[in-house]
Order: sequence, then C-alpha cells, then structure tokens
Amino acid sequence: MAGMLYLCATPIGNLEDMTFRVLDTLRSVDVIAAEDTRNSIKLLNHFQIKTPMTSYHEYNRVEKAHYLIRLMQEGKNVALITDAGTPAISDPGETLVALCQEAGIRVTSLPGAAACITALTLSGLSTKRFCFEGFLPADKKEKKAVLEELAKESRTMIIYEAPHHLKNTLKDLKDVLGDRKAAICRELTKKFETVMPVTLKEALKFYEENEPRGEYVLVIQGKSLEEKKQEAVLEWREMPLKEHMQYYENQGIDKKDAMKLTARDRGIGKRDVYRMLLEMED
Repeated sequence: MAGMLYLCATPIGNLEDMTFRVLDTLRSVDVIAAEDTRNSIKLLNHFQIKTPMTSYHEYNRVEKAHYLIRLMQEGKNVALITDAGTPAISDPGETLVALCQEAGIRVTSLPGAAACITALTLSGLSTKRFCFEGFLPADKKEKKAVLEELAKESRTMIIYEAPHHLKNTLKDLKDVLGDRKAAICRELTKKFETVMPVTLKEALKFYEENEPRGEYVLVIQGKSLEEKKQEAVLEWREMPLKEHMQYYENQGIDKKDAMKLTARDRGIGKRDVYRMLLEMED
C-alpha cells in the first residue's frame, strides 16, 4: 500500500503549543520533510524525536516533491513541517499537496498553530469575514496591483511582513487603502507577545521612531459595505446617462426596467432619470 503525507502544524513560538498527535506522527513516520533542517532539528531535539529529516523548501519544491512522492508510492509515510505554523499556508508545501493529489497519494492535515488565525483572533477587528494575503509581492508593479485590489476589499485583511520591509509596507498600505484601523501583531505566543491596535497612520509614525523587530502579522479593517455602495454610486454617476441606459438595454432589458436599474445604480429616482433623458432629447 502507498504511504501518506501528514501536514504537521508546529508551534509559532511557544513550544507548549505542540499537539500530542503531531508528536506521535513525527515519531512514527519514515521521514520528515522540513523547510529548514537547521531550524527544525532544534524542535525535534527538544521533543527527543530521532526520525530522519530531509529539506523541502521554495527552491527545491518541485524536484523534491517528486522524490517524496516516489517514497510514498513505495509505502513510506512522510511528515511535512514548516519553520513555524501550518504547512502549505504561505509555504511551498502547497506544491507538494497539489502533486500528491494528482498522484493519488492520500494527504491528511494535523491542525495546530497558524499565525494568521492567531493574529486575527487577537486583533479586535471583525472575524466574520476575512481574507489572507500572506506576504505582498516583491515586484513593485505586482505589489501595486495587489494593493489596489485590497483597497476595495470589505473583509478583514491579514498580511505577513518581515521587519526590514515593515515601514515601507505600512506606508504603501496607508497611501493606497487610506487610514484604516489595524492591529500590528508580533512575537505571537511568545513571552513578549505584542498586539498593537492602531490606525495605519499611527503604526507608521510609531515605527518611524521605533525600529521594527521580529516577524509581523498585520490585520487590517476592510472597507465598509456602505463605503463600497457610495463608491459604486459615484462610479455610475461618472458614466453618461445614455451610456448607462444602453448598458442594460444591450442585455435585452426593456427601456422601463433599464430606467429603474439606472436610477438604482445612481441613487436617484426613476422619474429623475426620465426627466434627464427628456432634457437630453430637447
């Protein structure tokens, strides 16, 4: 029988967050694929785990994935761990999982710590609807495109950032998204855990005066649905009225209903649309 892939969540800081199930799995599998074996050996030594390790990271994620799949096809069981948190979340493990699915290898996930969820629950912002962006792109054009998309987002947003990029990222976020409410989280689950409820403007001012240290999770308030509605009204109003009507009529909607929909989009009455069309004809 073919082996399995076990996605094993490891602590994001506090070693007490390791689950018994993950410990049992790491001891029983044939090999552990680790993002950084030098980092993971400290974790394994702490829990006295002697299972052999192999490296699996961004730069060998495809080639090494095929090697690991061959092992599993031979009946070996493989555990995947990342430096901290849940594998395949903003992590090359997603490639291994996708290739295992294609090869018919069974995959299971052993839940545990994830920095994005930990930060969200501590943020004080809405947890009902949220989106995870991970690390913003390094390329300036790609980053600009992502930020412009996030500017329209109504869900709470979660972003990872390294200390040496934090100030630039906060500035970009403030410039594109405006001065939103946010929570700046660092050292999660550790002794000096910090959760700072701020606005983006306040956060930028703080880190211009204080050097960022540690890995950061930024949780940012989404645009309110009312704001989005007002923006949509403004966008429609910028379109010529006849063009707006034509937009609906081109879809096979009769003139009366097109007038009603146009009025709704522009936040005005149907009679106003009728009057304005008459004035244009005159």
